[in-house]
Amino acid sequence: MLSTQNYTALPDMAGLRRLCQSLAVLDAINSQDLEYRYYTFDPNWDLGEALFEMNDGEGDQLMVLFREEGCCINGYLDGYDQPEKAQVTRGLPEVFDEFIFGEPVSSIGTTFCLWYTPAHGWQTGILPDEDDGSEELLFIFDGNPETYAEWANEYYIDETDRDPIDAGTVAHIYQHEPLTKELVKELIDPLDDWAQLETDLQEIGYPYQFA
Repeated sequence: MLSTQNYTALPDMAGLRRLCQSLAVLDAINSQDLEYRYYTFDPNWDLGEALFEMNDGEGDQLMVLFREEGCCINGYLDGYDQPEKAQVTRGLPEVFDEFIFGEPVSSIGTTFCLWYTPAHGWQTGILPDEDDGSEELLFIFDGNPETYAEWANEYYIDETDRDPIDAGTVAHIYQHEPLTKELVKELIDPLDDWAQLETDLQEIGYPYQFA
């Protein structure tokens, strides 16, 4: 299970960025109402920066900043003690200081922090003695389509009349295949608003062919 104790199993930066885009696309299909999505991706969050966010609406939040120099993960789990921030960010490259110590991360909080640079791969600071709950947020980054399908079937499909999401369909999107109407219909049929989905895909930066 991915966690701050097992972070070397995370994808490299390029792989994580692609996975984050795929998760945002899957959520854009499963919930056309942005308010109810778990995962979002903004490739133009700031100049030279892209941002992936997980927000469960109940206090838990994960943000991943992507820059040319690398990427940085900030995780916050409601109910967990926040460790000394200077400890969990020990060794953090200066290029990520504004993200980790500025807003909105400063107001959200930090229960764990990880970062990646091409020269050194994944790293973290000094880990707290107690469980930081990181596996509860990082599990989705294992790259296994079954993981998303199982989670989404519980979050989006449970107590509805929709057909369960098939991991094979998720796999096509994890592989960054251009999204087609046929592939969308394998996830949800009918889709309420195709124009909205096109807008979402353009904003996420994911390829599609709806013609």
